[in-house]
Amino acid sequence: MATRKERLKKLVSVQEQLKALHEMRHAGFLAEASSAETEAAELRERFDAEDSLSALFPEIYHRRIDQALIRAARNIALAGEEAGRVATATARTKMVERAYREVSRQDERARSDRERLELIARGNPKPDGR
Repeated sequence: MATRKERLKKLVSVQEQLKALHEMRHAGFLAEASSAETEAAELRERFDAEDSLSALFPEIYHRRIDQALIRAARNIALAGEEAGRVATATARTKMVERAYREVSRQDERARSDRERLELIARGNPKPDGR
């Protein structure tokens, strides 16, 4: 059976991976929102151009611009939700890391205490053998 220290070490790794996943998704949503906003701006520019077909098909241009803006807004909202998940994952990661460090310190203290007791039991109270 794995020790608590080993389990916490694995949990830290999993929490860091989860945090990275949420950061990646957040960045992806922001990139999609930016792309949609750029598309809407380009469509507006084409709509206003003299050689545009917007006079023949204005409803198509308006619909595509509206769809791009809706997509941008949706991705910004999703990025906001994902930012909350990043914050939660960061807090959890820090909490698990603190627990891991505490258990590591406890293990080190216990190991040092055992070594001292073994030295005393052998009748050699000084660790350097003098």
